[in-house]
Amino acid sequence: MADAFDTLELQPEYDLDLGAVEALHRELSRTLHPDRHAGKPAAERRAALSRAIEVNEAWRALRDPVRRAEVLLTRHGVPVGENREPVGDPALLMEMMEQREALAEARAARDLPAVRRLATEMRARDAAVQSALALGFVEFMGATSGATVDPAVRRDELLRKLGELRYVRRFLEEVGEIEDLLG
Repeated sequence: MADAFDTLELQPEYDLDLGAVEALHRELSRTLHPDRHAGKPAAERRAALSRAIEVNEAWRALRDPVRRAEVLLTRHGVPVGENREPVGDPALLMEMMEQREALAEARAARDLPAVRRLATEMRARDAAVQSALALGFVEFMGATSGATVDPAVRRDELLRKLGELRYVRRFLEEVGEIEDLLG
């Protein structure tokens, strides 16, 4: 079964030019739009619709950094999902708990500047984690193709970073909800 990279005929790598991928998605969506297939036989219309659904799902997967990492790991036979990843580092868990408490306090106080400050810090962390994932995937793919680095070590590092990204992304989602509420 094709994954998001195969569906969009892209090189499987974490560090994507999302603008270029979005442009590709738009072009494929135009080509596969039902209006372009209105006069065609039913089988062709269904095939175009099915392909359009695959293209849309592939775009949704690749634009989301967590799902993109999951697709790459799955390509290499690594089971993914929150219940399959290693338990987070206790220091990370404690730090995230403290950040969430600070966010809850800022929300309760209706302190939008404090919420935005926390958001800025977490967005910087998001960027740093994604950079680490991009580098980690380059190293992992090199390790799985015969380099001297143990692929299991790289895999575990990627899974830890993916777990961290999940925490960061949830935090940022909560920030968005609070900003909507207070803003």
